Amino acid sequence: MPNLPKPRLRRAGRRETLAAATPQAEPQAPNVEQLFSRGSGYLLYRLVDDSFDYCFPMLRKIGNKLDALEDGIFEGRSEEVVRDISNVKQEIINFRKVIRPQRPVLRDLEKVKQRYLATDLDLEIYFDDIVDAHERIWDMLENYKEVVEALAETNESVISHRVNDILRVLTSISVIVLPLTLLASIWGMNVRVPGEQSTTAFWIVVGVMVALLVGMVGYFRRRGWL
Repeated sequence: MPNLPKPRLRRAGRRETLAAATPQAEPQAPNVEQLFSRGSGYLLYRLVDDSFDYCFPMLRKIGNKLDALEDGIFEGRSEEVVRDISNVKQEIINFRKVIRPQRPVLRDLEKVKQRYLATDLDLEIYFDDIVDAHERIWDMLENYKEVVEALAETNESVISHRVNDILRVLTSISVIVLPLTLLASIWGMNVRVPGEQSTTAFWIVVGVMVALLVGMVGYFRRRGWL
């Protein structure tokens, strides 16, 4: 019976050996002759196992992008990160499209592997390791999907809140200018008005307008509208 190495378990995207009681260096990857000498079952396991291993660095990269997006949203760069959120969302969708079809394939492989692999080799633990890696990848993708959706909603809320602030300020300015415009329109009509030829009346009107302006600005600031 060939001497097969123990499969490596993944925890939080890292690999740990089953014999973790004693610290030891991770074995070097076997060469082609060693892989073939251990049987077709182990060779199949290593091919599938290495394929799943490539997913973890990409998932960590997506996680770093999500962290950067969250920082960008609350640093006032909401408009700039809209396209980045869309790109990360598309990456997660494409990743899920690749991983999702592997689930029935692994289930079928677990059922029929004994027909094509050597019966004297205990490969159950090896393929359980692959299934565990696949489930971990799928869970991470599900988590990233929820995170990116939450970030998109948060970004929309931040942008909406900022637009509401701008509209509130503009509305307040319009309300402040309205009585001043009314006074200027009355005394600017082409009809005779009280104090038409009086310099004193002019300064009285200007004083009233300034008083209205200061009073309304103070009131609006006290109410938090400006």
